[in-house]
Amino acid sequence: MSESQSMLQVYFEGPFWVGVFERREAGFLRVCKVTFGAQPRDEDIYYFLQTHFSSLRFSPPVAEMPKPEHRSAKRRLREARRALSAPGGARTKAQQALQLQHEAICTARKEQSRQRKTVQAAFRFQKKQQKKREKRRGH
Repeated sequence: MSESQSMLQVYFEGPFWVGVFERREAGFLRVCKVTFGAQPRDEDIYYFLQTHFSSLRFSPPVAEMPKPEHRSAKRRLREARRALSAPGGARTKAQQALQLQHEAICTARKEQSRQRKTVQAAFRFQKKQQKKREKRRGH
């Protein structure tokens, strides 16, 4: 039987309160982000978990990295400074999983939009061709 662990972090982001659900199962991390709006009380969060937890859309599983071996404090500071100065900055695994989910949704939306546009263009072309034939036929 596999062991699973769930965690919820609630924090203030801009004008809204946001909750990040993290689920760890068999060495993989799955994340879901929920916007609460006003500051939620403990009862509100508990009610939300009871009613909506099964309908949450979690990100695709991301493999968790094993914990690194012990390093000196100065080396850790240097690595942290390098990571922050690198493009994209330092991100947690949860943020990376949310970013992957967001990119997947965006690519799916673009593909659907592209297909819809090609169908509409084909429909317009057929309509124009039919109109052209009717003009040529005469009345």
